[in-house]
Amino acid sequence: MEKLLELSQIGKTFGGLTALENVSFCVDQGQITALIGPNGAGKTTLYNIVTGFHIPSRGEVIFRGEKINGLKPHLITKKGIARTFQNVELFTNMTVIENVMMGYHVRTRAGLFSGALKLPRAQRERRRVAEKAMALLDFVNLKNRAYEDSGNLPFGLQRYVEIARALATEPQLLLLDEPASGLDPTESQALAQLISRIREQGTAVLLVEHNMDVAMEISDHIVVLNYGKNIAEGSPRQIQNNPEVIAAYLGGEPPHA
Repeated sequence: MEKLLELSQIGKTFGGLTALENVSFCVDQGQITALIGPNGAGKTTLYNIVTGFHIPSRGEVIFRGEKINGLKPHLITKKGIARTFQNVELFTNMTVIENVMMGYHVRTRAGLFSGALKLPRAQRERRRVAEKAMALLDFVNLKNRAYEDSGNLPFGLQRYVEIARALATEPQLLLLDEPASGLDPTESQALAQLISRIREQGTAVLLVEHNMDVAMEISDHIVVLNYGKNIAEGSPRQIQNNPEVIAAYLGGEPPHA
């Protein structure tokens, strides 16, 4: 399996606090990799490093064979990495389709000047972007809500809009940060099916998720963080039976062999 993202000896300190220490793992092309661990394990900090919001204190982030740590977030998005956030981040005064269209701005060619003057090239591109955005909304089963204000949607559907907007950047790797948070079991199951379909369309997924049913059901590979360190990685079955992982979630020391 071809490596898409490679994290090598990643460390991050904030003042005297060590958030991450020597974290290393890979995300393979065409796979769903789950990143799990207790609260405060360093998962979101790691996401912020991969997407350019933080610069690692040590180590390298390699994407498709190229070192990307230190690049600005919009440049990392152009390279082919998109993300969602723990808290849904939508333009609530825009319609659903307008939110998704915003995701395409990193792939558009017409500049602000031609857009402001409503030049033919910009108008053609806007129509093309609207068509692609509608196709994405159809993919996430929100086509019939396209022209509603995004802020009026139920929370679970706002998650889908955010995922569609991230997909609009045409990523090769999609980072999802606790997408099942706040969803009921039926909604979580539907979300798991959507994430699997995203992988089937050719986009690899790195998933931070506290809902273990979702993580175990859809992941090909799981990486476990605790106190900023890798403590285990492997298949869902291997992780479920790993004593260090059990100890991290239940508290106390890992059982002795």
